[in-house]
Amino acid sequence: MRRGGAFLTRDTFRVMLGECPDEKPAAELANHSYFAYWNIDRVDEFYQEILAKGAQVTSAPSNKPWGLREFTLRTPDGHRITCGETIRRSDI
Repeated sequence: MRRGGAFLTRDTFRVMLGECPDEKPAAELANHSYFAYWNIDRVDEFYQEILAKGAQVTSAPSNKPWGLREFTLRTPDGHRITCGETIRRSDI
């Protein structure tokens, strides 16, 4: 990531990944949960796409008891972004 931050962009979605150089990195915080949840379509296809592009993925897609299929990726400074989609009854 270049100094000062970067943008994560997909279609019309855009989020800035900021930089806080004087703060403790998120990766060093013991109990740091995700900072964003991204609802997407075709979560498995998106997972394969970003994995192939070298994203720092921390978990593969899996069905969760709360009715979502999710995976998590990590920003360069350690923040987590969880991506998921609603599980359709035909996918159960």
